Amino acid sequence: MGTPTVAIIDSGGANIASLEYALARLGITGQLTVDADTITAASHVILPGVGAAADSMVRLRKAGLIDLIPALSQPFLGICLGLQLLFSASEEDDTRCLGIFPGTARIFVPTPERAVPHMGWNQITRTRNSDLLHGIPDSSHFYFVHSYAVGVTDDTLALAEYGIPFTAIVERGNFSATQFHPERSGKFGARLLKNFLNR
Repeated sequence: MGTPTVAIIDSGGANIASLEYALARLGITGQLTVDADTITAASHVILPGVGAAADSMVRLRKAGLIDLIPALSQPFLGICLGLQLLFSASEEDDTRCLGIFPGTARIFVPTPERAVPHMGWNQITRTRNSDLLHGIPDSSHFYFVHSYAVGVTDDTLALAEYGIPFTAIVERGNFSATQFHPERSGKFGARLLKNFLNR
């Protein structure tokens, strides 16, 4: 297999630079784009995101990617908001999303013990095996920053808990996504990105 060509879909997120640096450390140059032909031709596609679901969906719609993304057949990885956009909907501004996975992202309810957003390191618990988690021990810690989350579904690959259990990694077919930021999650985050690029 040759060097992967990675298309990073520009959904307007603020974590693009850290993702590009993380890929560069693995010897990969990602191409930030909303061009349909570039995305379709890439060997791997990443949808990062930080911010509002509605804004990102507007951006994807203007770029003509709403129907393209669900039809992609190459390995695909959503990150943070990118995970939530792959589900049916988000409570945030009552946003209809891409619908690749059934489910709705819902806001965490703050308590005196648990501030919202959920920010910082948290451990994940795998619910089944996948090559995406090769070399990553169960209960490993990853870095999260989010106010919305999707509950545990049939497609959940790993869960985390913040008052309630929620989907930390989701996977079906060629589509996978992480609620945490692998590009900010140290050696295990780097391993997950490497596992993805090896697909």
